[in-house]
Amino acid sequence: MFAFQRGFGRKLRLLTLAGATALGVVSVLPVAGIMLSAQPAQAQQFPAFRQALAEGVSDNRGLSAFYRETGYEPVWTGAEHSARRTALVSALSRATEHGLPAQRYDLPGLLNAFQNVESERDRGFAEALASITFVQFARDISSGVLEPSTIIEQIVRVLPRPDPTRLMHDFASAEPVSFIRNLAPHAPEYARLFHAKRALEAQIARGGWGAQVPNAGLQPGQTGNAVIALRNRLIEMGYMPRLATASYDGEMQRAVQQFQIAHGIEADGIAGNTTITAINVEPEVRLRSILVALERERWLNIERGDRHIWVNLADFHTQIVDFDQVTFETVSVVGAQSSDMQTPEFSDHMQYLEINPDWTLPRSIVARSYWNGLAAGGHSYLQLIDSRGRVVPREAVDFSRYTPRNFPFEVRQPPGPSNPLGRVKFMFPNQYAIYLHDSPARSLFRTTVRTHSSGCVRLNDPEEFAYELLSRQTDDPVTLYQRILRSGQQTRLNLDVPVPVHLVYRTAFTSVTGEINYRNDVYGRDGRLYDALRRAGVEMSAHQS
Repeated sequence: MFAFQRGFGRKLRLLTLAGATALGVVSVLPVAGIMLSAQPAQAQQFPAFRQALAEGVSDNRGLSAFYRETGYEPVWTGAEHSARRTALVSALSRATEHGLPAQRYDLPGLLNAFQNVESERDRGFAEALASITFVQFARDISSGVLEPSTIIEQIVRVLPRPDPTRLMHDFASAEPVSFIRNLAPHAPEYARLFHAKRALEAQIARGGWGAQVPNAGLQPGQTGNAVIALRNRLIEMGYMPRLATASYDGEMQRAVQQFQIAHGIEADGIAGNTTITAINVEPEVRLRSILVALERERWLNIERGDRHIWVNLADFHTQIVDFDQVTFETVSVVGAQSSDMQTPEFSDHMQYLEINPDWTLPRSIVARSYWNGLAAGGHSYLQLIDSRGRVVPREAVDFSRYTPRNFPFEVRQPPGPSNPLGRVKFMFPNQYAIYLHDSPARSLFRTTVRTHSSGCVRLNDPEEFAYELLSRQTDDPVTLYQRILRSGQQTRLNLDVPVPVHLVYRTAFTSVTGEINYRNDVYGRDGRLYDALRRAGVEMSAHQS
């Protein structure tokens, strides 16, 4: 109960959705046994209403400003506002479908307040409660339930929180049903995840995916109970048609390959230990990933750009996306799993390429990996640069006078084949010193869990990535790029139109056609976020709780 309800809480009779039809309850407002006047209520005629409303919204600066600006005119509690009340109650009754914490909005309490208005003061408090509930719901569904940076420090994304004053003005002048419906993210991925959630919930209600498969490697040509268990599991998951085969035949091998592709496993069609372990993950666990993915979509409820760069850290891939279609994709290496090296999550705009880049070592990396060697005279390929950009001879520096913290020089590696940034880097200047780049460490791209960098994202196909980016501003991007590369000169090449870049972390995501994909939670972030959602009141369906 909100604090301002205490003054009239004794008069309220708690309703339940099971005992009252939501739409019928809110279509009219009884006051002491009679209906509200059919005439619009003017706030200035009811000082008790105005005073109660002001008290009720006093803790919300945005709502207080809205009602002052509108002369405390009601939005919800006039006789002419039944469509608004109906739209709000309908949306709140379906909050769990979006993975939202329904208890946070206390729909029974709101219905109770609407039904038990016995005075203008009661109506003022009901008006305040409706607006506070609406603003909370609108905030949650449009920009997320959680404040992620307080849970995981590497999530540094700026959330698109709505302004309550602007929100209320817009709602008051709009058709209520469509306005509330449009509060949810418009990105196609949100709709696809929403449908994937409903489909998985329905599967769980039917009994899930059946018995688990014995955790032993299975190969084409085998038969036996374990193969039958694998067949049954793949059928329930939707990777195989309903067949009576009892052998690991070509149909089953193709189904295993499809499963492997959808789970980021090498698609060899062999059900080894890694594949069987993934197959045996229960649908309830996968549903948690979808719930977190929906929340993450709400954090990214912004214009992503008709063309944008999408880096899914959990998938180890970087994509160029044009109008929701992946037009380029490359394998990536991301930050190591230790907390100080994980790649953060944020969005920015890529502004330029640097061909034949040098590498200015971040002070943290100098301290962690290079300081002792520098002080001992090693790492001769590195240069020391003073504040004027001049190269300082190594022998002119007395390292005993300094620590990594107070060292007055930048440490730089010139362009060259051994430079850790390789031949090209892609810059979206940010306070975290994160960017995309080439790498001479080619073997790391062939590993399965590609968490090897100090935080930046390495691309397996950086030149092809550059060609695709430059194709929008030159007819021959290959010749342009290669000419600069062969010169050996460090060269900045600006993008005519900056491209949005989104560094995200998704353990559940969909294809354009709606197929769900899952990845391992390599940083452990989604597990922590799911726990936080549970603490906030997000629940699975009743049959799963």
